[in-house]
Amino acid sequence: SRIGEHARIGPNTRLIDVVTGVRCTIESARIEAAELGDNVTVGPFANIRPGCRIGDGCEIGSHAELKAARLGRRVLVHHFSYLGDVEVGDDANIGAGTVTCNFDGVTKHRTIIGASAFIGSGTMLVAPMIVAEGGRTGAGSVVTRDVAAGELVYGVPARPPHTGPGE
Repeated sequence: SRIGEHARIGPNTRLIDVVTGVRCTIESARIEAAELGDNVTVGPFANIRPGCRIGDGCEIGSHAELKAARLGRRVLVHHFSYLGDVEVGDDANIGAGTVTCNFDGVTKHRTIIGASAFIGSGTMLVAPMIVAEGGRTGAGSVVTRDVAAGELVYGVPARPPHTGPGE
């Protein structure tokens, strides 16, 4: 592993083949075969699995798990979330308890979350799917289709809000 200058690595942290940028803070986390940019905060109790690239200024919350994830800059991944086989654009917010449902029993599928997207807490994103730039999901949604740029979806299954009678 290579640790950038002024990094703070807390006790009970396990780093295996990891590269961090400068000023990273990692607290009681496990990270393997991953790259972290500058000013990244991880943990406590986060698990970053092989193949992850975390952009500058990202925050990975407690008990979050990432696998084969590519995060842009300033992405917030809140506690108890699972992001597997995912690409996330700059400035996206991933609410607590969000899950990318990436395995259909046979094949792993990718999820793409665009820049400045807002994923509400407890959202299930059923891959393969795209949440375009600025797309938003309501808390507790099960998203089974792509979300257009700037669109809000919510519910089970998630859909846009009704705009009038008969719609």
